[in-house]
Amino acid sequence: MERSSGVRLCAAVAVSALSFALVTGCSDGGSKESADKGSARKALSATELRKLIVTQGDLHGYQVGAVTEARARRITTDKAACEPLTRVMSGLTPTEAPASTDRMVTENAAKRPSAEPTSLDDLDEGEFEETMRKSLDRDVTTVALASYGGDGAERALTTLSAAVRRCAGGFTGRQAGTSVKFTEVTAEKPVGGGDASVAFAATMEEDGSDGGGTAPVHAEVDRHGSTVSVYFTSNLGAMMAKKAYTVTPAVVKAQETRLR
Repeated sequence: MERSSGVRLCAAVAVSALSFALVTGCSDGGSKESADKGSARKALSATELRKLIVTQGDLHGYQVGAVTEARARRITTDKAACEPLTRVMSGLTPTEAPASTDRMVTENAAKRPSAEPTSLDDLDEGEFEETMRKSLDRDVTTVALASYGGDGAERALTTLSAAVRRCAGGFTGRQAGTSVKFTEVTAEKPVGGGDASVAFAATMEEDGSDGGGTAPVHAEVDRHGSTVSVYFTSNLGAMMAKKAYTVTPAVVKAQETRLR
């Protein structure tokens, strides 16, 4: 049975670009600290960062665990100016950091009514698409923490901010042998705060023979002193329904609470 374009878009995104999360939005947010203080900062160790990253106890309605192999696959591009964006989409900091750690936070799926059919074969086309959309309508966020010495954290956000501007017209990313075209990168309002923030949204182009479609992904990088937090959120159900979503506010709030 032929499914609708929403299902085809979902399949394309899920199979060929699940880990891609380029969303561009940028708020340079002036630093609250002097350059002299920044130059004297020391980077935290990986052990110290693991004590600061969000845990299961910090979030209700979500599962916090290790980043899966598929989600951690590195995204690359032949455009050097866009590399900071592909790093963030890969759950990494915009520039190399001396120490880092990460987690994957998955929103719990909504409970289904007991009367709902147990097999997708029992559903007609409309019911099939709706059931699939609802099952996939949950945020999946990669959270990474990293620390820099001196003014490295400030320079990381400045580099990302520049990449958002330079790559506004889009670029092609590559992951595990699969190419995905990003048609545009646009600045967004950050969900979190800190000393400075850069938020961005990128639009992916579906690779389909029948005209295809597009789907957005979202990311944000915040700085708290010498520590940088990276958030990359995707929601396949929202993509199918053309429904707006953002970097998950609850995840950002929980992480920021641990950094205070």
